[in-house]
Amino acid sequence: MRVLGPSLSAGRLLRLRLPPWQPQPPGPRLSSGRPARAMDELLHRAVPAMPAYELREKTPARAENQCADFVSFYGGLAETAERAELLSRLARGFGVDHSQVAEQSAGVLQLRQQPREAAVLLQAEDRLRYALVPRYRSLFHHISKMEGGVRFLVRLRADLLEAQALKLVEGPHVREMNGVLKNMLSEWFSSGFLNLERVTWHSPCEVLQRISEAEAVHPVKTWMDMKRRVGPYRRCYFFSHCSTPGEPLIVLHVALTNEISSSIQTIIVKECPPSETEERNKITTAIFYSLSLTQQGLQGVELGAFLIKRVVKELQKEFPPLDAFSSLSPIPGFTKWLLGLLKSKAKEHGRSGLLTDSESQEIAELTGGPALETLQTLLSSSEWAQSEQLVRALQAPLMRLCAWYLYGEKHRGYALNPVAHFHLQNGAVLWRINWLADVSLKGVTGACGLMVNYRYFLEDTAANSTAYLGSRSIKASEQVLSLVAQFQKNSKL
Repeated sequence: MRVLGPSLSAGRLLRLRLPPWQPQPPGPRLSSGRPARAMDELLHRAVPAMPAYELREKTPARAENQCADFVSFYGGLAETAERAELLSRLARGFGVDHSQVAEQSAGVLQLRQQPREAAVLLQAEDRLRYALVPRYRSLFHHISKMEGGVRFLVRLRADLLEAQALKLVEGPHVREMNGVLKNMLSEWFSSGFLNLERVTWHSPCEVLQRISEAEAVHPVKTWMDMKRRVGPYRRCYFFSHCSTPGEPLIVLHVALTNEISSSIQTIIVKECPPSETEERNKITTAIFYSLSLTQQGLQGVELGAFLIKRVVKELQKEFPPLDAFSSLSPIPGFTKWLLGLLKSKAKEHGRSGLLTDSESQEIAELTGGPALETLQTLLSSSEWAQSEQLVRALQAPLMRLCAWYLYGEKHRGYALNPVAHFHLQNGAVLWRINWLADVSLKGVTGACGLMVNYRYFLEDTAANSTAYLGSRSIKASEQVLSLVAQFQKNSKL
């Protein structure tokens, strides 16, 4: 248990561990003899049938207790596999009526081939849209109107994502239901319904504890660590929803400096006396160094980009001289990608193109073995970062390879690295790769100690975002492009 301060009693901490939604008292548990039948009976009671198109606005709303039955039953399922099975049955059995879609599609096509009034065609298209709505969407809609219903649906989607990751549910119907639920949550959690709140050391202890536990980028170690992160030259903001004020959904940590930071150690390890006061005239740069989602069910919902934009405006009001905005971001997946590349290249006899001849010779002399094979062993742990000789020998090749990983490795034409994709689609510039910027165990094993700055030039973000999303064009600095050119010169990739 982390301790954040003397005011956090054991009783208060215990309450904070409750899930973000409170289900109704547990419903009937599944008997081992007829789990499928119990689920099907529940779903047929709870999921309303789609009324005829003409009655779509006249049909009375689903009784609240029928939706409550679903919430209660779901809350009574203790096993992940049981919840996954119920969600799978909901997706497969209560989706779109494909026969209706085919019939309405044929009607639209027929009308398009004949000279008709626009109103007739538009109504036919509206009928088609209505037929394309899955039945379970109505269930989600009615649950959202219940007290705590939106929280429940966020948790339900988190369970669905977990079940997909564990391969407990698969297939197009499940993916479709996930997409429908994500779109509904995107509407409910749009920027107009979100409140921006700042965290200080005087914030409620429940909020400080929640933010501490949710920190996914740079874990909070002690209460003094947390105090520094909300103290002088630091800012911490979060979004809450209008229905649950004070409850963090996504959290952004900011460092206020006079330059673009190249090391996380200077931000979260640097000792700051509690009585230190800010010299406002020295604050010219804002560094976004951690962005953490507290609700996994909101993955893919556009919260991070909104939060950064709102925080930029807030900081500009507080510090008019502030003119530089940049992230100091981790590079998750780099070591894994690099080890896979080294393994594949080691199987090819002869020059790999990943290392120059002089680099290969130096690494071989330091390690006593073939460069590519020994690199795989070295980079699988963090011990190499303790050797000054290895640190010097590996700096040039790892910087080069990291630049290519961020700039050249793609997924469907976009940056493979998820953090890079996030910042680039927001209009940032791939600005600077920093050597040994994170020497923690997590930083060295996950990304060879490297971190990257994505810089936001506010006047260019819209154009950069359009270029990236439209033509897959990545805006990068001379440092990054120079490293990429070096990689391409040596590599056969």
